[in-house]
Amino acid sequence: MGLIAAIVVLILGCFTFIFWPERNPFVQADKTRVDYLRERKEAIYENLRDLNFEYLAGKYPEAEYNEQRRALEDEAAKTMAEMEALSARGMRSGRARA
Repeated sequence: MGLIAAIVVLILGCFTFIFWPERNPFVQADKTRVDYLRERKEAIYENLRDLNFEYLAGKYPEAEYNEQRRALEDEAAKTMAEMEALSARGMRSGRARA
């Protein structure tokens, strides 16, 4: 009887550990607009790096490369300007509060 009780306690402890809300990967942290913009900026920079690499590898003609590069740089500038405007208003990253 004591062995069965120990097994039940162990199983309940495992379920509690696994499914505790803070450890649940499906629960998303609250993101602010600044967090979203920071992630977007990183994605744009990654796209610029990929574009440069593919251009140097000869996959894009110069005119198309320049057009795509200009578009990505414009988007990056708009993203950073919005981030600065939000920071000036006092909005902070959700990660900074954690």
